[in-house]
Amino acid sequence: IPHIPQRKAAQQLEYFQRHGTPLLSDYLKQEEHQGVRIVYSNHHFSWLVPFWALWPYETMIIPRRHCATLEALKDEELLSLAHILQVAVTTYDLLFDIPFPYSMGVHVPPLNQNEQSGWQLHISFYPPLLRSATVRKFMVGYELCAMPQRDITPEYAAQRLQELCIDE
Repeated sequence: IPHIPQRKAAQQLEYFQRHGTPLLSDYLKQEEHQGVRIVYSNHHFSWLVPFWALWPYETMIIPRRHCATLEALKDEELLSLAHILQVAVTTYDLLFDIPFPYSMGVHVPPLNQNEQSGWQLHISFYPPLLRSATVRKFMVGYELCAMPQRDITPEYAAQRLQELCIDE
């Protein structure tokens, strides 16, 4: 298992064993309570800018029900997922009025992970654009060798995306 998924799996399992609830489910409840970094929610999912976001306009989609895999989603949840994905990519395109580039990752538990009870399915978007269609975010120098730097706050990113979010 690569280092990052292995560490995520261990942390989520440890949290689940201590608290009896999934880490990302509890995190989502806190974000929904605060309401600042939630960009959009539907009945089954929430799209948010995580407080730890390093990339400008980095976001996550988290199911509102605990489930570890895409296969665990019910039919109505799959429709809600398709809908929130459409809202997310449409909103990104509106941000700088261009087809917005991004990398998207679907995070499921490692296949050889015996204990999946604490894992929460989530989807991450890592867009490289910073302030306009022509200004990209590059991780270089200090960011690569020491510590990433935020160019905008997660709250600012969430506010900008909320302003442009169209539910069609």
